[in-house]
Amino acid sequence: MSPARPRLVAGVAVSASALLLAGCSGTSDTPSASRDSINYALPANFTPNWILPIGTAAHLNTNNSSISDSLWERLVAYDGSTGKIAWNKQASIATDADFASDGKSVDITLGDRSWSDGKPVTSRDVEFWFNLIKANKAEWAHYNPGKAPDNWKSFKAVDDRHFTITFDQTYNSQWMLANQLSLITPLPQHAWDKTGASAKVSDADRTAAGAKQVWTYLNTAAKNISGYEKNTLWKTISGPYSVKSFSTSGKVALAANKKYDGGEKANIATVNLLPFTTADAEKNALRSGSVDYGYIEATDLDQKEQFTARGYSVKPWSGWAITYMPYNFNNPAMGAVFKQLYARQAIQRSIDQTSLAKVIFNGTAIAGYGPIPQGQASDFVSREQKDNPYPFSTSAAKSLLTSHGWTEQGGVMVCTEPGGGDGQCGEGVAEGTKFEMGVLSQSGSTVTDNMMSAIQSSLAKTGIKFSIKTAPVNSVLSQTPQCTSGQSICKWQLSFFGTAGSWYFSAFPTGDSLFQTKGGSNFGNYSNPETDKLITASTTSTSSQAVQDYSAALAKDLPVIWLPEPVYQISVIKEGLGGFSQDSLANFHPAQWKWTS
Repeated sequence: MSPARPRLVAGVAVSASALLLAGCSGTSDTPSASRDSINYALPANFTPNWILPIGTAAHLNTNNSSISDSLWERLVAYDGSTGKIAWNKQASIATDADFASDGKSVDITLGDRSWSDGKPVTSRDVEFWFNLIKANKAEWAHYNPGKAPDNWKSFKAVDDRHFTITFDQTYNSQWMLANQLSLITPLPQHAWDKTGASAKVSDADRTAAGAKQVWTYLNTAAKNISGYEKNTLWKTISGPYSVKSFSTSGKVALAANKKYDGGEKANIATVNLLPFTTADAEKNALRSGSVDYGYIEATDLDQKEQFTARGYSVKPWSGWAITYMPYNFNNPAMGAVFKQLYARQAIQRSIDQTSLAKVIFNGTAIAGYGPIPQGQASDFVSREQKDNPYPFSTSAAKSLLTSHGWTEQGGVMVCTEPGGGDGQCGEGVAEGTKFEMGVLSQSGSTVTDNMMSAIQSSLAKTGIKFSIKTAPVNSVLSQTPQCTSGQSICKWQLSFFGTAGSWYFSAFPTGDSLFQTKGGSNFGNYSNPETDKLITASTTSTSSQAVQDYSAALAKDLPVIWLPEPVYQISVIKEGLGGFSQDSLANFHPAQWKWTS
């Protein structure tokens, strides 16, 4: 939904109701801000629920990763917080990455760093991460067959501060650094390498069976949100902040780590991350002055002055992202229909992205026609993607269906010519199948609700019935997983978690997680051998043409429904709060914030 690491950003939610989560009313329950603290508004109805700096599919949101990054710094931290996407060595454990001339290995140097308990950060802590991931890769959200850790042949510690990773072949070093090595977070082996709460620390991770037990222990502890504050596991940190409190409602307080010895020392003693059930509730908190860093909706831009008059600046936060609705190609009712390219073309041609971007998003979104972000200029986007292979036309969409064996009955297209031949509905599509599909969409967003309603109307003109159900974004992610047709959880057809963009990329925007067969975040089980070859080429070739070929192919093959790319959010920032740029990878970086006046 990519950053440092690619992932979904199921993010800025907005809504018309004015209910509040407890403690976030902007009244006495809201922490009062001072120059020693800051109140940061989390996206509405989108609460942090994970602390472990190893993501699983149900916990891949930016709030979680931004919090864990503040506690445990990554080996190689990529971000856009300086105004451009690059390796931020100030926030990284590694100080150097020296790639071999043949592109088959890299020598890494660690900084002279310590954990908060005084123990040094060493190569053993990186090996610990590597062993956990290697033994539990199928449960790791960033795992894609053939990619990390599969493509890392060996890990060899030279000494405490130097190690070498050898690859299985030559790779594009830009991709390897930004999209693979950036996934690594050194973990405190001396404190975490345990098979249970009462077990002693050992080298359990050095056997596959032991690594699985350690993984289970850490993940079980991470599920106990109410225990974060007191669990000693989460006290051994390397980052600029520690957890002061963490509630199940999503309210989090971070305290500056006084033992931090890295390059991004915290400027503000306490960071309060405040959850809201709706954007209206959050806006009320802004109006009362109890939020220092918040957001408004695109539809509120005409009211900008009421916030600037209260001492705020209003700044769009653009993102390196794409927005889409995944199909569930294994859905027992509609999977066979979704597998027909003409059917996906008919759906895509029924989406009026230009009008959605202009009207629904008040001009703050840009149409997206493929797998590469189009909101920022780059050499990665193909001409085919830029030119939009499937321009909006419900009449053309309807013709695609009628020419493939569908007949409109009562306003809905029905398959009347089953079979795999010319003019027929396609393999696996049964006679009498109605073109009816439903989406589970993230709740709490007026903009998203309006977009879904507009899509519903345009699909109806094509003869496609589109039903909409909503749920909090964490529920959307958990209820729309990868699945096989026989599983009860496979009843979902379409999923939407992209109010602020569905997927934020690393600096190098490849699709190995999203669109490669069995990719870790390939929710709809899209699979195309030709796409797999193009993705592999993009990670091994140093030519930008390889990424452009991938861009062109997926713009045409439609693995998902492409939708407008919104800005991550429209930030409303208290005057005097500065020291940072808004990261286009959608992370927030509390250590960079400081009061300048």
